[in-house]
Amino acid sequence: MGGGSADSSAVYEQIASSLTNSQVLFSEPMSNHTSFRIGGPCDLLVIPGTRDDAINAWLMCKRLNVPCHTIGNGTNLLVRDGGVRGCIIKLASGYTGIERNGSKSLMVSSGTLLHTIVEASVDYELSGLEFAVGIPGSMGGAVTMNAGAYGGDIGSLVRRAEVATTDGTTQWISSEEAQFSYRNSLFLSRDDLLILNVEIVLEPGDKNRIRQVMMEHLKQREEKQPLDMPSAGSAFRRPTGRYVGAMIEELGLKGFSCGGAMVSPKHAGFIVNHGGTTAKDVLTLMDIIKQKVYENYGVVLEPEIIVIGEDLESG
Repeated sequence: MGGGSADSSAVYEQIASSLTNSQVLFSEPMSNHTSFRIGGPCDLLVIPGTRDDAINAWLMCKRLNVPCHTIGNGTNLLVRDGGVRGCIIKLASGYTGIERNGSKSLMVSSGTLLHTIVEASVDYELSGLEFAVGIPGSMGGAVTMNAGAYGGDIGSLVRRAEVATTDGTTQWISSEEAQFSYRNSLFLSRDDLLILNVEIVLEPGDKNRIRQVMMEHLKQREEKQPLDMPSAGSAFRRPTGRYVGAMIEELGLKGFSCGGAMVSPKHAGFIVNHGGTTAKDVLTLMDIIKQKVYENYGVVLEPEIIVIGEDLESG
């Protein structure tokens, strides 16, 4: 279903008109919605303000055969220069909320930013999320990718996740069923499940100590990562027994660029938007890095960045 046809436009309007509390944008540049600040236009972008709108938009796309992507805060996402045909449902900044569920657990809406959850855990004097300080994603995205740092990850804290299914019902997925592994989960390959809420279990802790550990992690991030430039976080998954940044640095590629895409001079595991960058620049640079790492180390790098959309048509 092409974004420019009258038929598709009518379907998009039908989806938009069915929503009661959402921000709806047509032909919206995805550069406005990714931490990379890169990306062509999406035919229809929906930012649900409620659980019902999130489910409704998603089910409408399924029933009307509209291609649909769900994203969090766009922090590990690269959208190609030709944009995205169909609909993107952005579960961040709209559908949010945190409720304490007993003495040690929090029930979190999938669009809630990790920063907000981390701050809430401090207020509740609950420990376990210290590693997540400074990670800019949303809960839904963090669960999907099993986001982690400093020896911790979201999957280890999840008790269960509530999801919508394509038959219009909701169900709970246990931590075991979610199959968490390094930067991976069941949800990464299942487009028939929409994460709505996540219950995480933390441990009581000293508020001052929790804050101290967070400040230490933030200092490390500021010292080692290019937080002053647009990026999508680590460009590649860490292979067993190796560090990606170290291999790239040993190859002399720090500061190497293709167009506006550059290997960060601060941390070689990051690709940054140096200005005027296209998705094609980023993908070309990633291919060069992958080729050189394989030639020199025999290691096949796998992208950690999620890539969606179409290439820009030439001519």
